[in-house]
Amino acid sequence: MIDLWDDFVKARYQPERKPEEFRQFTEEAPSVVKDFYRQNHANQTLDFVLGKEREYLPLRKKRMSIWETMEELNKLVDDSDPDTDLSQTEHALQTAESARADGQPRWFVLAAFLHDTGKILSSFGEPQWCVVGDTFPVGCAFSDRIVYHDYFRANPDWSRDELRTECGIYERGCGLRSVHMSWGHDEYLYHVMKPYLPEEALYMLRYHSFYPCHKEGAYQHLMDDHDREMFQWVREFNKYDLYSKSHSKPDTAALMPYYRDLAGEFLPGQIQW
Repeated sequence: MIDLWDDFVKARYQPERKPEEFRQFTEEAPSVVKDFYRQNHANQTLDFVLGKEREYLPLRKKRMSIWETMEELNKLVDDSDPDTDLSQTEHALQTAESARADGQPRWFVLAAFLHDTGKILSSFGEPQWCVVGDTFPVGCAFSDRIVYHDYFRANPDWSRDELRTECGIYERGCGLRSVHMSWGHDEYLYHVMKPYLPEEALYMLRYHSFYPCHKEGAYQHLMDDHDREMFQWVREFNKYDLYSKSHSKPDTAALMPYYRDLAGEFLPGQIQW
């Protein structure tokens, strides 16, 4: 019976779209996507990020279950993403079911299901430009491998000489643990889930939107050997997050009992956000 279910999952959750169809960040992209990145790149400064870390990382905003979080997230339409129009729960299920179909570990499947729940930041009044979208280091030069790189010219840090060098405020090879990333759902969820998931899963959550690094190869000079080892998991996760996107809706009612059981294996009923 298990083999039959595995065969069904593998058949149902094969990618429907070619890799080159995703992440088309061009001048022909929807204006809402370009407007999002224009605001994001202008406002994600080092000082802004440090302020958000002070505000959120004590994790005192709210206590709620994962299911309350998912329900709230379904109200969000991600302006940064040109690749899907499904709800946040439906995208979470697409991603997790693709990983499950490949026989990934249970912690991996759960991380895939949870990976965007940090977008709950939007329910705390945060604008989308500091919740979603590709992430990148602040406090050093903005890589030209970041999408819509020219929009950074409106960022005050562009004109700060000490932040325009390759390493900026960091030491070469310092490790990403010492680097401040642009503020958004990845960084926030990493801190929320730190007590509950293995390090491999935490890397997946923290850096899954760090496309300039794991897809384009930028910022290698800030990484250490441990980062490079862990990034195999980030790249492995990315193929499920990105390439599982399709317009076919998963059967949420049928799948949720499995994910409730899976979440109960790793997470408490109430989580501090």
